[in-house]
Amino acid sequence: MLIQLLFVLVCIIVGARIGGIGLGVMGGLGVAILTFFFGLEPTAPPIDVMLMIAAVISAAGAMQAAGGLDFLVKIAEKILRRHPQYVTILSPLVTYTFTFLAGTGHVAYSVLPVIAEVARETKIRPERPLGIAVIASQQAITASPISAATVALLGLLAGFDITLFDILKITIPATLIGVLVGAFASMRVGKELVDDPEYQRRLQSGELDNSHVELNDIKNLFSAKLSVILFIASTVLIVLFGSIPSMRPTFDGRALGMPSLIEILMLTTAAVILLVTKTSGAKAAQGSVFSAGMQAVIAIFGVAWMGDTFINGNIIQLTGSIESVVTDMPWLFGVALFVMSILLYSQAATVRAIMPLGIALGLNPMLLIALFPAVNGYFFIPNYPTVVAAINFDRTGTTKIGKYILNHSFMMPGMVATIVGIGVGLLLIQIF
Repeated sequence: MLIQLLFVLVCIIVGARIGGIGLGVMGGLGVAILTFFFGLEPTAPPIDVMLMIAAVISAAGAMQAAGGLDFLVKIAEKILRRHPQYVTILSPLVTYTFTFLAGTGHVAYSVLPVIAEVARETKIRPERPLGIAVIASQQAITASPISAATVALLGLLAGFDITLFDILKITIPATLIGVLVGAFASMRVGKELVDDPEYQRRLQSGELDNSHVELNDIKNLFSAKLSVILFIASTVLIVLFGSIPSMRPTFDGRALGMPSLIEILMLTTAAVILLVTKTSGAKAAQGSVFSAGMQAVIAIFGVAWMGDTFINGNIIQLTGSIESVVTDMPWLFGVALFVMSILLYSQAATVRAIMPLGIALGLNPMLLIALFPAVNGYFFIPNYPTVVAAINFDRTGTTKIGKYILNHSFMMPGMVATIVGIGVGLLLIQIF
């Protein structure tokens, strides 16, 4: 089993280094090694999760193509410029909301340059709002009703009579409180901007100018607004159907499953947006949201399939060796989720690869929901795209990777938000 685990970890590490679809295809290679060399029977690929993500990404991509995302960015810019002195508190709330609505953290790219510019103009160290804003865009994944990770967790817990509302009533307040605590903690990070030596060096050398960020023009404001309204309406319907099973259509006495419902609603939303706003379907497929989402689909395809195959083939040894430890100290399972998310660079892939083990160990489903924010650990190594983007957008040089790699601008707010989020989640499951 240890040799098999070694091959699985190697595939994950190499796939993460390759980037893009690398994680998914290396997962496929891992399945091949486990099947042909170790004789493990491959499990079924996570088809429902992949199709749900594809449907959500199609709708989000259509909204972006119709100008909906640019419309949201302009609203965010107005909010930040109206209250620039609170940019460190408002910025993470903006990126959290974007991710919550779209189901992917990659929508934060469009607002990061605005955050950096507002902070610089207000003489607030940009590292403070940018660091926590990136973390907020990740934390919201585990609170969004349409994110790949939440959908994957809902699918895994379906057999425990857990509804979408059961997950959201824990993860939304837990992650929001975690992000806000991280934001307040960020307000004292580093020296004040005017006292920062790197900023002063760039200022004196002429590297900084007074140019402003140019946001994309919205060609059709009505279409942009309509696409946002349609997307939000679809998300609200998913929450309602997921929380109140009696609202769903029934067939042979059974309510329509959430995977099919999400796929139907989101594909329908994508179609309506494209038809009503007269947006090109090709344009929707060329946007950053669609590209990032489809990379996530391939990652989950390979990694989750490999993880399921490994766990299913070694379930007796795995449960026998760690069951007593995890039972006595269930929080250790949260540590396992955090570490694996660092390797996998995907909350959804982490959920599909590791959560089945928690279920097999007999951990309480509500405990697994409370530990859910632990899958947001991929800020730990500062090479994730949104992390790199935030560093590049900060022209003052305050947002950076430290001399020792791990002492970077995102470590403190990330650890604070994650730990507080899990702590609040554990408290909430005692209340509910």
